[in-house]
Amino acid sequence: MSRLRNSRLGTFVGRQESVLLLILLAYGLLVGTVNPTFYKLDNLFQIIRASAGTMILAMGALVVLASGGIDVSFTAVAIFGGYATVRIMMASGIDNILFAFALSGIFGMVLGATNALVIHRFRLQTLIATLGTQSIFVGVMTLIFGTKFVPVGDMPDSIVWFGTEPMLTLTMPGGAARLTWFVVPMILMIVLTWFLLNRTLIGRTVYAMGSSREATERAGAALWKTQAFIYMYVGMLAGFMGIVYTAHVRSLNPISLVGDELFVIAAVVLGGAKLTGGVGTVSGTVLGVLIITTLQTTLILIGLSSSWMRFFVGGILLISVSIMAIRTNRENLRNLIFHSE
Repeated sequence: MSRLRNSRLGTFVGRQESVLLLILLAYGLLVGTVNPTFYKLDNLFQIIRASAGTMILAMGALVVLASGGIDVSFTAVAIFGGYATVRIMMASGIDNILFAFALSGIFGMVLGATNALVIHRFRLQTLIATLGTQSIFVGVMTLIFGTKFVPVGDMPDSIVWFGTEPMLTLTMPGGAARLTWFVVPMILMIVLTWFLLNRTLIGRTVYAMGSSREATERAGAALWKTQAFIYMYVGMLAGFMGIVYTAHVRSLNPISLVGDELFVIAAVVLGGAKLTGGVGTVSGTVLGVLIITTLQTTLILIGLSSSWMRFFVGGILLISVSIMAIRTNRENLRNLIFHSE
């Protein structure tokens, strides 16, 4: 019985990802028909570059949603890690990109542990808890490190280098196509998240928590330890994203990013994750992020303003979630019929 349900779930997830892939290909065909320059390799590299930060955040959001929680503080954690790290590097004279990632990741883990502690200690809903800590994190950051805008001229050279130096340059008939170093942390975090969710006990516990927290606890799982790991992991990824974002814009405003968390959550839900937990895949999340990022970067190519972005994202999200709900209802109906027989 369990194997039958698992195989049906796998089929359902596969179908969801197939729908997303078709949407992405159809939109790419539309853009390419309207503006053939879309098919240049450099445009693909630009989409990868633009999606790197969101992709890293989305991996963390996937883990939280799979566990049955909702975190809206990860953008605040990202800007805290990025801004605090840059200010410390400027003050200390340390100019090393690995140091930047490590320090920002540590800041993220500390803030993530704070989230886990607040949720566990006060038995709060994850949405309410992280909504409160989001404001607290931003407030603490501005109190300690100030609100000074950091222009590109004051930015540490290693971060500017990371944001501008190409990892790979291909000479094409229409010009050079450059793939940046952003792809390295993005791929590493995608692979790491896939491994954690699919090949480790803690990954199975995350999904089990999302399906039934009570049953998971009765099975002997240490939910507090799992929850602490989840939010520290999300915090670490957010810290990494803070450096990627800083290198991408090559300047830093301490109030940046906060408010963009809904786009990240939308990408994960678009990828097949449920807000109620227990379901979600890395591959679906990757496709969800690519769809949203492609929309963000290509609307101008078909003659539309960026104002259409929210309309298209909302429409695709509504259609995708509706299809997912219909399939879930049909699956539940089949299960009831199967049990009755």
